[in-house]
Amino acid sequence: MEPLLGMVVAAVGTVASGALSGAGGEMGRRTSEKLFDLLRRGRAGDGEADSGAGSGDPGPPTLPVTEHERTAAAARLMELADSSPEFAREVTEWVREASWLAPRAVAAVAHDASRPRMLPPTTAVFTDRTDVLAWITALLDEDDRPPGAPVIAALTGPGGIGKTAAAVHCAFELGERFPDGSLYVDLEGASAATALDPSDALARFLERLGVPPAAMPGDEARQRDLYRDCMADRRMIVVLDNAHDDAQVVPLLPASPGCLVLVTSRHRLGRLVAGHGARPFPLGPLSTEDSVSLIRRVVGGDRPPAPDAVVRAVAEGTGGIPLAVCTTGAGLAVREHLTWERVARRLSDRIHAHDQEGTAVPEGSPDASGTPADPVRLAQDVSYRELTPAGASLYRAIAVWAWPTVTVGCAAQAAGVGEAEARTLLEELARAHLLEEVGEERYRFHDLTRAHARELAASEDGHGRMAAAVRRVAVAQLRFAAGADFRVMPLRWRLGPAYQGLTLPDNRDPADGRRALAELRRERENLAAVVRAAAHHGFDDLVWQLCEAMWGLHLLLGFHAQWIDTHLLGVEAARRSAAEFGDPRAVGRMGTQLAFGHMGLGQAAEAESALVRARAADRACGHHRGEATAVEALGLLHLRQWEFAAAERCFEEAQEILGRIGRGEDGWEDVPRAGALLEHHIGRARTRQRHFPAAVARLNDALARFRALPGGDSYNEGRVYMSLGDAHLEAGDAELARVCLDEAVKAMTDAGAGLQLADALVTRAECHRVLGRPTEEAEDLRTATACFEENGDQAGLARVRARLAEAQA
Repeated sequence: MEPLLGMVVAAVGTVASGALSGAGGEMGRRTSEKLFDLLRRGRAGDGEADSGAGSGDPGPPTLPVTEHERTAAAARLMELADSSPEFAREVTEWVREASWLAPRAVAAVAHDASRPRMLPPTTAVFTDRTDVLAWITALLDEDDRPPGAPVIAALTGPGGIGKTAAAVHCAFELGERFPDGSLYVDLEGASAATALDPSDALARFLERLGVPPAAMPGDEARQRDLYRDCMADRRMIVVLDNAHDDAQVVPLLPASPGCLVLVTSRHRLGRLVAGHGARPFPLGPLSTEDSVSLIRRVVGGDRPPAPDAVVRAVAEGTGGIPLAVCTTGAGLAVREHLTWERVARRLSDRIHAHDQEGTAVPEGSPDASGTPADPVRLAQDVSYRELTPAGASLYRAIAVWAWPTVTVGCAAQAAGVGEAEARTLLEELARAHLLEEVGEERYRFHDLTRAHARELAASEDGHGRMAAAVRRVAVAQLRFAAGADFRVMPLRWRLGPAYQGLTLPDNRDPADGRRALAELRRERENLAAVVRAAAHHGFDDLVWQLCEAMWGLHLLLGFHAQWIDTHLLGVEAARRSAAEFGDPRAVGRMGTQLAFGHMGLGQAAEAESALVRARAADRACGHHRGEATAVEALGLLHLRQWEFAAAERCFEEAQEILGRIGRGEDGWEDVPRAGALLEHHIGRARTRQRHFPAAVARLNDALARFRALPGGDSYNEGRVYMSLGDAHLEAGDAELARVCLDEAVKAMTDAGAGLQLADALVTRAECHRVLGRPTEEAEDLRTATACFEENGDQAGLARVRARLAEAQA
């Protein structure tokens, strides 16, 4: 009995958590509403579907949020299962459906389907560090490791010492021992300001492990649990590069004893050692002999041979720091006129605080600190002096902010040059080992190199030019994001001049929206960085518009931690901008979007608070369209919390607010579509209250409204037909439900909405099951299987395959 109760409690917890956050998509919503119906019928006391509230009705159930409430709900389900065979069947089916929303179910699918290979390329000139590989191999061969604990090796040392190269090299060398693949993330932990949020790293890992966006939890705790479930019984290497502290690393540790975790950091990770059994290995400089070997490899054999003493002098000038060795060697490799003797002299001069003319380096220059010379800085200084003037200018310009990656477009805007010239200059910097190319026309600084370049920018260009470079990048990113967002969700209402003049071609490719969403996803981290950079420099008009342009990205794909982080900045920027003759409508808009981010993390109180403030802001500036959206969002929040009567009141009020918008006023063109959406919401709320005739009437009205829109809206017509099918099925009319779902299947096919089509097919299969048509049921499930497979939803695919197997048994 206890194990069974625990399983039901877990199912209730999974579904209740997903109800608030929206995790699980359409399947999660249906499973949540089914739980509500089971508990409601249990409260009615007779196990039969009731037609409404009576005098003795204890009232509808509430969403079980606390552990006590979830345990009580699970116990009630088990009582219901004992009360009748029919209830037992329904509860069993519900627990089975809920299990597909649970992390372990997704993990099982991902384990079979995904072998991620995330390691970056290793360097062809890697030298020495054989002691590191031998040490890690010995750790793996130890016999006394505790069960459930991965091997954790922590490579520590100063910046530029070669920790990343050593970790990646060892990971490749040991790859055959870990057949399930490798995960890699740069935690960007050079400082607390740049450190990557663990939630962001977990989202990257889960995506590569096969978790579809609809099944991605919004909060870090559930992401961590899902990650550990996905990693169970796997043999994988996990490289956590450039960690700032223990708090970044601990959530990313798998619980599988078959895994190897390689952590690199400039800091001692005491908690990781004491609490998780990590074994530390401090990396030191290369020996002079290894430095000579490395620099010769970097320079290559195309140059005339240099005397061993001179090469040794250059190697010694780098201090054995691999970053300094490679930077110095790259300068020699790409500049024919640069001699070994000249480099040795320059390094010596910089060490003794003199320039090449023999005069003292001025106080306050990047390397005149009065402390012992930094070999990395010396090498960077020498390489910088050998750049062309245009290359040096671009080097400084792209360092004005810590962009996660630097694209050709970003570099062109930062430096104020054309893309063709920027492309050439980026290649110049990469050849000089001042930039690393990490993707096609996508580059990244080592953080020590960026710090060097930024100091030069501050001293040579000044903060005014640096701010101007940030603004140019932000404007370009806003133009890109707004254009992509418009392609993703062309029918939504939006604010900001960035959208003015945007149109779609008449013969638009149906897949264009998906491509635009993929473009936003690729640039997501840079977009978040641009928001922070613009906020830092006080470009409030750009901050809130960038947040507006990321709405489609976040609404469809999540990334809730970033969503909240950027939109908190957006709210404050909009308020300051409104106080300085900016657009006052932006304040409410940012607040409403922020609320959806809180919903995604299951933070109902924070979401409600944000919506109340957003509504007040919209009302204060007379923005009826914005106020209606805030009230509608509050209704959706109530809907997720099973507060269906309160949700209906919000939707009705939002309709009344829309009615205040006069012809030609702000938001007038959007009123017909907004009204249709609200009618759909009201129909859904009434279905959940079992007011079936009223629900069907409102849903039919919504359908007529969508059909009347210019050009129609096949996607939302299909959604309404699905809601009509749900209403009729719950009212006991499976045949009429099937008729509505026939139309839903046609509409979703026309809209090219593959996952929604799959959901419609699964629901229609349920109608066929109720009607006793096993052949038609199996056919719909087979078609749904193909849809889930084509759209990469592994959890949905496994769920429907299981149902199909049962139907054919």
